[in-house]
Amino acid sequence: MLRPETIEIIKRITPVVAEHAEEITRRFYPRMFQGDPAVRAYFNQAHQHSGGQQRALAGAICAYFAHIDQPAVLGPAIELIAQKHCSLGIQPEHYPIVGKHLLAAIGDVMGDAVTPEIAAAVGEAYGFLADVCIRREAEIYRAQREATAGWNGYRKFVVERKVPESEIVTSFHLRPADGGPLPDYEAGQYVTVRIDHPETPTSPRNYSLSDRPGAGRYRISVKREPALAEGAPGGLISNHLHDAVQEGDELELGPPCGEFTIPAGAASGPIVLMAGGIGITPLLAMAKDLVHRGGHGPIHMLVAARNSRVQPFAEELKALAASSDAVDLHVIYDDPLADDLTEGRCHRVGRLEAEFLREWAPCDRASFFFCGPRPFMQSAYAALKALGVDEDRIRFEFFGPRQDVTSAAPSALQVA
Repeated sequence: MLRPETIEIIKRITPVVAEHAEEITRRFYPRMFQGDPAVRAYFNQAHQHSGGQQRALAGAICAYFAHIDQPAVLGPAIELIAQKHCSLGIQPEHYPIVGKHLLAAIGDVMGDAVTPEIAAAVGEAYGFLADVCIRREAEIYRAQREATAGWNGYRKFVVERKVPESEIVTSFHLRPADGGPLPDYEAGQYVTVRIDHPETPTSPRNYSLSDRPGAGRYRISVKREPALAEGAPGGLISNHLHDAVQEGDELELGPPCGEFTIPAGAASGPIVLMAGGIGITPLLAMAKDLVHRGGHGPIHMLVAARNSRVQPFAEELKALAASSDAVDLHVIYDDPLADDLTEGRCHRVGRLEAEFLREWAPCDRASFFFCGPRPFMQSAYAALKALGVDEDRIRFEFFGPRQDVTSAAPSALQVA
């Protein structure tokens, strides 16, 4: 446990650290990549370029400092971090590297305000959190290794089928190259794909498993991502998968990871799954798994997209809804094609609004799960809070600081 005097110091400096948190993290990453370049391989450079990685770390630091005396509050955040670290192969020896450069970045930004007493307290707080994460990650690695057909690290998979799902989304059906069985996973989890890119070194990428467990193979569904800006690597791996990887090729996959899953207790009551664009991937796996296993409550599924040209899994979703009276599928387009309306490809045109949710979903008792681009997430969360949905009935998957979703209340929903 942390010493009381350490907790007191951290609480005292938290407002100042919060004020400079993003400046600290912007200093931290270049310092670490220069001082220990080997760790660069674990970090998505597109997220670095966009600033998302820096904001996410700044948010994590602020959350930890703000709850330094309430470690139980941080349980879900620690689980998210631990799952992500295990997906990338982070090991205990990486933590001192991060700690060294993070403490140095704090000193660079805050200067003489970082007294030896403060530096010691921050170092102790970091060490305590590192120990918690390392212990949880050891448990995850052990569970992966000891699972039937499980593994640690990377395993070779063959692309058995490559299936276009829309103009911008393609699915890859994957089976183990060694012909062996697959470990089970929880619907909503992801796998890590490592690619030896022919032009430039790249970090591994996480992709949600888009089909239910027990299907006999893994399926990932990848959206072609345009470059974020001139010189940015935004679409590097997605474009490579779309353009260069063909049926019969091999990919290296890490074992399933992730905490965005449906708790056993929630499955018996009403479930609302809300997807924006490519955010459909984990939610489709959840819906198919619930229907396959049975014993669930009603499933209300909202799918938002621009139009039928870019919406993936349209026919698969219709078939799922037709297979079970418990599934209520509702599709919204915000920029429909002319024949989207005449062909009945969507149920309504527009954007997600709290009033629609009030009429469509049992907001007083349902558990809500949602995923999609940031504007979609912000709108969905704001609508749920406007309807008085309790925080313990809201779960979402999002790369970046949680406050990017929870602090915004936009009036319009955007999807992609």
